[in-house]
Order: sequence, then C-alpha cells, then structure tokens
Amino acid sequence: MLNIVLFGPPGAGKGTQSQRVIDTFGLVHLSTGDMLRAEMASGSELGEQVKGIIAAGQLVSDEIVIALIAKRLDADAKGFIFDGFPRTVAQAEALDNLLAEKNTAISCMVALEVPEEELVTRLVKRGIDSGRSDDNEETIRKRITEYNSKTLPVAEYYAKQDKLNKIEGVGSIEDIAGRVAGVLNQYA
Repeated sequence: MLNIVLFGPPGAGKGTQSQRVIDTFGLVHLSTGDMLRAEMASGSELGEQVKGIIAAGQLVSDEIVIALIAKRLDADAKGFIFDGFPRTVAQAEALDNLLAEKNTAISCMVALEVPEEELVTRLVKRGIDSGRSDDNEETIRKRITEYNSKTLPVAEYYAKQDKLNKIEGVGSIEDIAGRVAGVLNQYA
C-alpha cells in the first residue's frame, strides 16, 4: 500500500495537490477538514462542538479526529492520502498504531512549504471566493500559529523515520504537482 501524509500549513495547497495525487496513484483521500465540515453540516452534537472549536481557530481534539479517521480506513484500498492529518505527534503515533493493525504503514510524508504571507493571501482569497467564515485574517493567523506550535513537530516525527520529503509549495499548480509526483514515484 502507498500511504501518504500530505502535510503543510493551512493554505499550502494540500487539497489541490491531493486531488492530483488521487487521480495519478488511485489512493483514497482522507481529508480531516472535509470530514469535520461534514460533521458540522450534519447538525449533530459532535458537529456543533467541532464548529465552536474551529470558529475559535483551535485544533479539534485528537480523540475526535482519530475516531473520524478510524471509521474511514478501508483495508481494500491501494492506499490512502492523509490530508490535514496527523496534526499532532500523538495523532501520528495513533495513526501508526491504527495502520499497523491493518498490516501497513505510512510510506512517506510530503511537506508543502509556503511562506506565511502567501498563506494568508491565499486563505483570505479562498474565504472571499467560497464564503468560508473561518478564512478571515485574524482566524487564519491563529491557525498558522497553532500549526507552528502543535503541528509542525509532526514533520520531525516522520523525519526521524526517514519519511519526510519537503517540497516548495509556491509556483503553478502544475509545477508543484510535478514536484510531488517526483517524490511519490520513488515510493510507488
């Protein structure tokens, strides 16, 4: 199985690049952002809880995210692309344990690196285009700070396993996709 963690701060282009990887390698896309938005849209008690956490620019708890991921793992897939997960070292460890139970593991992490001001510009534009209320400058900066303090250490976790691959996340979508595919072809 080819199991990829597509990694980067909010606005790095994980969703855009995920779709290209899915099309090229036939992987199942597991986007925690999509799963969390679907949960919020469901109107469930959990969805309301998640909505409050996200509106405050904070990360959803490991327990909630891991439970959502565990529900979606499918042993018959060619592999998975994890987009927006894991966000903490504890989640990375839990993911490793979950995958080990299915006799597989993370193949590699592809980390999209983008300067902070470019991220803010991209996300403010996305907020205007999509109407996403969490894509305003104040919340975006909080999310980037959260990412830097809580999520960035996940890259070091995978670096220690010799699975970290850093990719410049600035340029045309096609150029970035070419860089990502170049890394993944080494693992496919």
